[in-house]
Amino acid sequence: MATISAEIVKQLRAKTGAGMMDCKEALSECNGDIEKAVDFLRKKGMATALKRADRGTSEGTIQSYIHMGGKIGVLVEVGCESDFVAKTDDFIAFAKNIAMHIAATNPAGILPEDVPQATIEREKAIFLEQAREMGKPENMIEKIVEGKLNKYYKEACLMYQPYVRDPNITISDLLNEVIAKIGENIKIKQFVRFQIGA
Repeated sequence: MATISAEIVKQLRAKTGAGMMDCKEALSECNGDIEKAVDFLRKKGMATALKRADRGTSEGTIQSYIHMGGKIGVLVEVGCESDFVAKTDDFIAFAKNIAMHIAATNPAGILPEDVPQATIEREKAIFLEQAREMGKPENMIEKIVEGKLNKYYKEACLMYQPYVRDPNITISDLLNEVIAKIGENIKIKQFVRFQIGA
């Protein structure tokens, strides 16, 4: 078993933002391997998030982000369980980062069910036409359209998008990490994005 130095714990903390004891545990479980410890903490964060998912989020914050000299603006509502957490720096920073991400990526919705039906129908029609132009047999076209639609959701839905500040994780991963760190259920509830001339 590898000896876990204070320095390596500090490195893992800096990389993940997890608590000191969680970092020590992760490094012990992963024999001092930082990359494996990061994955260990991420999985633990998801487990924590799942346990808290059914808790209400009646408190929270609304944060904004203005980009390109006032050409793009975002308002986002992020909910949490308690007024105490709503005022913490970590929670507010998370909400601000989500607003900045939305300004950069212009998601169609938070999850697939939030994407307007008209948008989904338009995308389906395009995918259907593409599959037919490729000369695919009718019995395969439906599966092709479904696959392309799933790919569209990964690109267009906020929770599935790679985080602009760290493309190795999705917004969903980032949310789970924050839930694990803060210890409360957190939910991105709604957003609106404005763009001059759009």
